[in-house]
Amino acid sequence: MDFSGKTVIVTGAGAGMGRAAALGFARLGASLVVNSISDSAAKVCADLVAQGVPAIFVKADVSEKEGAKKLIETAVKTFGGIDVLVNAAGIVANGSVEDCDEETWDKSMKVNVKSVYLTSRLAMPYLRQRKGVIVNITSTVAIKGVINRAAYSATKGAILSLSRSMAAEYIGEGVRVNCVCPGTVESDSFKRRVAASPDPEQAMKDFVARQPMGRLGRPEELAEAILFAASPDVTFMTGANIVVDGGMTI
Repeated sequence: MDFSGKTVIVTGAGAGMGRAAALGFARLGASLVVNSISDSAAKVCADLVAQGVPAIFVKADVSEKEGAKKLIETAVKTFGGIDVLVNAAGIVANGSVEDCDEETWDKSMKVNVKSVYLTSRLAMPYLRQRKGVIVNITSTVAIKGVINRAAYSATKGAILSLSRSMAAEYIGEGVRVNCVCPGTVESDSFKRRVAASPDPEQAMKDFVARQPMGRLGRPEELAEAILFAASPDVTFMTGANIVVDGGMTI
């Protein structure tokens, strides 16, 4: 795979899959626009620049219209266009439909779904110009019923359906839209959730126990799937949901 001459935007690039994906695109020659709501992606950007990679950091809340607009406009102003948009920003909310209050539901929908809608909508004119690609992050909870994940499941199912709709809508204009569907990944946010549980050691054992491979995924493994989904070598693929879950949904 070669992304030389390509401009790639990665939201949620400060940690986990987003960070790993940004590093992967950079390794393959891309110019990077890394985004996070906090300053976390600033270090990722600084490391890339130190390695000679053309990269900028845009601090913005992409679940808000002005934040998404700032990201897209800065990318175009700096690099002249957009070839790949990776929507990796997101949050996980625990709880059943009874446990999940309206505030949690609304925040989950805004951060996970509205952000994808906004960035995709604003980037589409530029993606159309370059016959670009959108890669969205779903989850196994979008295709398999999982307890204690009501809001999260709903948001990931929405992202999958939105992605397929966009894939059908823009296929004639050369824009591809694919998803990567991770199982449980040992990301920074996952580690924080485990640490916050009443019994972190048991919580980790429970997560591993439900994995047929006997281990959790690594952000770098998911990044490889993201690179593949965006690859100029796989232009016959659109509307796909690439499952990388260690066999969890077999």
